[in-house]
Amino acid sequence: MLDSQHLNWNAEALWQRLEPLLPGLSVEVLARADSTNTRLLDHARHAGSRVADGATQPGELPGASLRRRAADVQPCLLVAEQQTSGRGRMGRNWLSSPGASLTFSLSLPLALEDWSGLSLAVGLALAEALDPCAATALPRIHLKWPNDLWLLDAPGRGRKLGGILIETVSLGERRLCVVGVGLNVAPQAVQGLSHGFACLQELLPAITAPAVLERVAEPLVRELLRFQAGGFAPCAVAYARRDLLRGQAVTTTLDEVPQGVAEGVDERGALLVRDGGLHHVVSGEVSVRLRPG
Repeated sequence: MLDSQHLNWNAEALWQRLEPLLPGLSVEVLARADSTNTRLLDHARHAGSRVADGATQPGELPGASLRRRAADVQPCLLVAEQQTSGRGRMGRNWLSSPGASLTFSLSLPLALEDWSGLSLAVGLALAEALDPCAATALPRIHLKWPNDLWLLDAPGRGRKLGGILIETVSLGERRLCVVGVGLNVAPQAVQGLSHGFACLQELLPAITAPAVLERVAEPLVRELLRFQAGGFAPCAVAYARRDLLRGQAVTTTLDEVPQGVAEGVDERGALLVRDGGLHHVVSGEVSVRLRPG
């Protein structure tokens, strides 16, 4: 269903490419929405005859309970040209402007034994779709653990390009995973950002929000299906090439490791911080900031 009249999203062509990978998928584009993640989660809660448990972020999952039948919820790719109440990690706001941003969410049922590193794998899939570089070239799009995409200005330094928010809801023996993505596409008048502002048109001049979606949608779906089979470990080497924090002095909000040097991530996607000893920082526990140079 295409509600928006402003941009040509080629929703039918996109659906034809993705539906063989996710049978039963729907593709919907709205001109305006509060939050694409919230809409898909609310739909999941109210679908069928039983009520799902509260939404969580992977890493904070309760034991799965038989709350609904798998047939109650089908995969959905929901795009909003403008989000008015978008949410980022730890409750932060993520707003968007029509044409200048790409905001979408993809919901699909996943059966995972270990959700660790999922946001890193999603970020890597997006980065490689938008910035496919040769093995010897320095990538321009880097990943800031655990869920941000940055445009690199210098080693360990850059500006925020986008973010990822992954939430889940009970779906029988599996969980419905909702992957929310926000990407800055064109320059915008944004003030008061401590991390700076970057947009994809700095890297890909004149690219549009629909063209960005066309680039990233299929790689994202394929990575989610691959992650279900193999987890984060196969991504570790590729992630290391785009790791913004690796080798950088960082501060955290974790009492036992207030500061240290980031030494990459482990095979499950935990951030490694050395401050005397080596600490494994798990996504969801802490917000990490680069220490001012």
